[in-house]
Amino acid sequence: MSNTEQDKHLLEGLALNDREVIEAIYRDNYPMIQALILNNSGNSDEARDIFQEAMIVVYEKAVSDDFELHCQLKTYIYSVCRRLWLKRLQQLQRYGNLIENVEETIAVDEDLELHDKHNTDFQIMETAMNKIGEPCKSLLDAYYLQKKNMQEIALEFGYTNADNAKTQKYKCLVRLKKLFFAQYKNGQ
Repeated sequence: MSNTEQDKHLLEGLALNDREVIEAIYRDNYPMIQALILNNSGNSDEARDIFQEAMIVVYEKAVSDDFELHCQLKTYIYSVCRRLWLKRLQQLQRYGNLIENVEETIAVDEDLELHDKHNTDFQIMETAMNKIGEPCKSLLDAYYLQKKNMQEIALEFGYTNADNAKTQKYKCLVRLKKLFFAQYKNGQ
């Protein structure tokens, strides 16, 4: 499968909330974004925040009828994260006048539109994550951010086997999605 076909498949899967596709996007792109943030005055919590915010942007693009990807998905995600991170640095005023120098050192392929709306969406996701409760919050963190496999999660959380841990992870994702979209619809 060519990169273009694979990216189209990933965007279609994302629009359909396909769990395996979402996991693949995280697995294939998060390390690159984490490195971007860590190498540009950020920490791992900020990297997770920026990546999650970018995933909301990409999801919204994937479900829109008029979106056409004119570069690799990996490049698009990087560009979105880069713009979000620069915006965050400006908001934090960590660099003041030096922000232009940071912008020159980070390659960009595309500008980000509607950042304020996406920032709101990110805050909704953050609220949903805070409302999901334990053990879901820790389980999702262990799988998606700490990159632990199901066997490790089963041992850590006391599940009888990896299949039970996987089932619980799926239930947590469904619950998170319901919380997110309930808040999302109320906010519009």
